This record gives sequence, C-alpha cells and structure tokens, in this order.
Amino acid sequence: MTEFVYAPPSYAPVVIHADHEVLVVDKPSGLLSVPGRGEDRADCLIARLRNAFPTVLLVHRLDLDTSGVMVFGLTPHAQRTLSRQFEERVVKKAYVARVAGKLEPKTGRVDLPLIVDWPNRPRQKVDHVEGRPAQTDWRVIRANDDETRVRLMPVTGRSHQLRVHMAQTGHPILGDPLYATGAAADYPRLMLHAESLRFRHPDSGVQIGFSAPVPF
Repeated sequence: MTEFVYAPPSYAPVVIHADHEVLVVDKPSGLLSVPGRGEDRADCLIARLRNAFPTVLLVHRLDLDTSGVMVFGLTPHAQRTLSRQFEERVVKKAYVARVAGKLEPKTGRVDLPLIVDWPNRPRQKVDHVEGRPAQTDWRVIRANDDETRVRLMPVTGRSHQLRVHMAQTGHPILGDPLYATGAAADYPRLMLHAESLRFRHPDSGVQIGFSAPVPF
C-alpha cells in the first residue's frame, strides 16, 4: 500500500453564509476538517477559516475525501445549540454519490450497525453484536449498468457510515480508497459530496437550509 501523503488543495474554501452566529462553507475534497496528527497535517479547513473568522468553532466533520456543506458556530452558544441538533438528529443532511454498478431498487434503507475496525483503522466495519446503530436512506437519481448517481440521506452520523453502507450493498462509492477495489477505486477523488444541510438557527430557531453544487 502506498504511504499516504497529505497534499491539500491550495484554494480558499467557499463561504456560503455567515452571520453573527453561524458560518456555512463548502469544504473541498482533500482538505482535513480539523488538524491531523503531525505538523504536516496542521493545514485544515477550520485553520483556514480562522484567518477571517477568529471565533470559529467546530460542530461536525466531513471526511478528508468528502466535499460539501459544513456548518460552524461563531459563538459558544451557537456551537452548543448546533451540536445538540446533530446529537438529536434534527439536522437534515443530503449527500450525492456516484457508486459502482446499478443500484436497485430506486429507494431503500441500509440498516447495519458499525464499529471501528481497530486493526485496520481508520476503517469501520459492520458488527451486529457491538456495533452502534446506523441507518442510511437512498434515492437513485439516475443509473446505468456501470454506475449509479444516488442521493444519500443519513439518519445517523457514524464515521464512514455512507462509505461502509454503500460498500455493503455491493455498490461502493467510486474513488473510495478504503472500501472500493479495482476499477471502482481508480478515480481522482472520492465521489461523495455533502449537497445540503438544514438546521434551526441558534438565535431565531427558524429552520434554514444551504446547499453546494455537486462538483462531479
């Protein structure tokens, strides 16, 4: 296996929305959400955002290889309120992915509990005894015999959930370096994008939503 070299994209993250409480951005693929271990992995999304938004606070994460919508708090109150919404599963998330093969039927749910695969970290695995509950709904956008473009709506928020669940259906996400093999892994990036996010504004309580265009 080739040793991983962290080489994040140089361009600035796109700010979708900013107000007195929340910051919403479009994270590029290949950029860590938070610093990794070692000085060579200090460059990350939250560090770049801190230059323009010194009070920015983490609420949730996206995998290194995943692009798309992320929300940050700009005050401790916003961070607490948004984190609670994620914990209570009231945040509505939708992703778009390209997966190998023709996914059928057109809609469905994967319900498989997940746990970290300790000898092979950061990989996760299905474990029906000790795994934590994990559910993902899907809706096919379009498909042919070679691949399917699908919208994924995670009910829970486990690490690598969408990637493991799709691989378990026999339709791994294209470009996935951990769960796809052969031709399905041979893509320039992971074909997974956090398309939209809906949550209650920490100040007003009003439901608001944001989206970012799918780059593939």
